[in-house]
Amino acid sequence: MNTTRTGTGTRTRIRRTAIAMAAAAVLPFSLAACSDSGGDTESAPAADAAQDQAAGAPAAADGAVTTDGPFGPACAGVPKQGAGSFEGMAKDPVATAASNNPALSTLVAAVKKAGLVDTLNNAKDITVFAPTNDAFAKIPKADLDKVLADKAALTKILTYHVVGQQLSPRQLESGTFETLQKSELTTDGLGEEYKVNGTSNVVCGEVKTANATVYIVDTVLMPK
Repeated sequence: MNTTRTGTGTRTRIRRTAIAMAAAAVLPFSLAACSDSGGDTESAPAADAAQDQAAGAPAAADGAVTTDGPFGPACAGVPKQGAGSFEGMAKDPVATAASNNPALSTLVAAVKKAGLVDTLNNAKDITVFAPTNDAFAKIPKADLDKVLADKAALTKILTYHVVGQQLSPRQLESGTFETLQKSELTTDGLGEEYKVNGTSNVVCGEVKTANATVYIVDTVLMPK
């Protein structure tokens, strides 16, 4: 009887020992598997975030601002409603649209003196760099009066402000364009800050009219 109990107890201890050893062997693999599973769960969002960041990198590196409609400090002075508003100007051809903008009254008067109203209103897909009243005020009065009295000289200056294609802000970043006056003007800039011929600033850009894109500038451009 003692021998039987001893043999049975020994076999029982052996089985318990084997089970314990098997559990000890399996446990590290189970923990490793759990650890790997958790790591995958945590790394997936990080990978997605990295991909999202990479996708956005070109825009950030480019530095350009994508405009959606008129931009620039002088745009705040455009009427909010009526024919002179951005919405109103978009319905009229460019000379008519400009006549409804109080800041462009000197330009409109000059266009009428030069007999260019119909020329501008009937043109297709043009860009007009429109000097403000303050831009004309930079010209000494005697010189301005002399130009306004000389139709040929006035026509030459005004047509120099017109390009025979509609230009986007992207095209203004570094561009050279032939004007209706047949000589060239240059543009440079980025985002919402552009210059024409290196001296005239765009103060309200990408204003749409029925047949033109208008960039309002703070200095009258002179043909070279």
